[in-house]
Amino acid sequence: MTCHIDYNVTDFNTNYPTRSFAINHDLATHHLFTLPRLIELSQSMARDRIEYNSGDLEPGHKYEDTPKVDLPIDDTIRQIENCHAWMVIKNVEQDPEYKAFIETCLNQVADRLPAGSEPLQDMQGFIFISSANSTTPFHIDAEENFFIQIHGDKFFHVFENDDRELVSEENMEISPSKFRNMNYNKEFEDRATVYGLREGDGIFVPYMMPHWVRTGSRYSISMAITWKTPTVLRANKIRFVNAMLRKAGFPQSAPSQHAWSDGIKVAAYNSAFAVINPLRKSEWSRKLIRQLFFGRKANYYYNEKQA
Repeated sequence: MTCHIDYNVTDFNTNYPTRSFAINHDLATHHLFTLPRLIELSQSMARDRIEYNSGDLEPGHKYEDTPKVDLPIDDTIRQIENCHAWMVIKNVEQDPEYKAFIETCLNQVADRLPAGSEPLQDMQGFIFISSANSTTPFHIDAEENFFIQIHGDKFFHVFENDDRELVSEENMEISPSKFRNMNYNKEFEDRATVYGLREGDGIFVPYMMPHWVRTGSRYSISMAITWKTPTVLRANKIRFVNAMLRKAGFPQSAPSQHAWSDGIKVAAYNSAFAVINPLRKSEWSRKLIRQLFFGRKANYYYNEKQA
C-alpha cells in the first residue's frame, strides 16, 4: 500500500498544529478512490456511517432545512456528476484496505515529526463525494486532519478562531445530538483564508478550526485523513462532559481552565465509555444508545427519507 503526502518543512514547523497550511500528494489516481470502489465501500458500511443530502446549500444552511436526495446511496455515487448531491462515508478505516492506506499515510507523517511531538492516535478516514457546485456548510471538526483532493476542484475556506468570536466555546462542546452546522455570517469572510484545491493538492486542517467548503465545476472526491493527539483526546472528553452538564443546567469552563475539574471529567468519561463502548459494536445498538442518551436528534442521518 503506497501513500505519499508532502509539505513544506518550514510551513509545517511554523504552523503545526494550530494553523492551516498547504500540502500535496500523489494519490489522485489511487484505485481506492474510483467510483466503482467507492460504491463497493458504501455497500459494505453500516448505514449510520453514511450521510448524504443535496449539495445545493449555503455556508450558513441549517440542517433542518437541508434538501434530501431522491436516490439510494449506490445510485447517488453512480450519478454524482449530475444528481446535485453531497455525501460523506465515515470511518472508512473499518475496511481493511482503507485502514492500511490511512496508517501508511500517517505513519509516514509521524516519522517526520520533530522530536517531542505528540503521537498521532485514533487514525480515521472520511471520504467526501460531491456533485459540482456543492457546499459543505460552516462547521468545526474535533480532530486534526490532512484533507486531500482526489478529483475535481474544491475551495476550502478556513478561519482562525483564537478569540472565539466565530464559534463560541459552548458551540465547541461535543454531543451526538448537536448537528455540526454552525451559525455563519458573510462578514466572517474578511477573516478567511481560501485554498483552491485541485487533484494532488491538500490542506492541513487544525483541531476545531472553523471552515466551509465548496466544489467547482466538476464532481469532487476528497478524503480527510484524521488523527487525534493525546491533548486532543483529552480536550474532547472534557468537551463531551461539558455538553452533558450544560444540558443539565450546569455550564462549564473550557478545557485547561481548571486542572482538578478536568481530571474528574476525564475520569467520568473513561468510566462511562468503558461500559458503553462494548455495547456499540452493532448498528442497531449504536442507534439505540444514541437515542436513549441523547434523544432522537442523535440519529439525524436516518431521517434522510427520499423526498
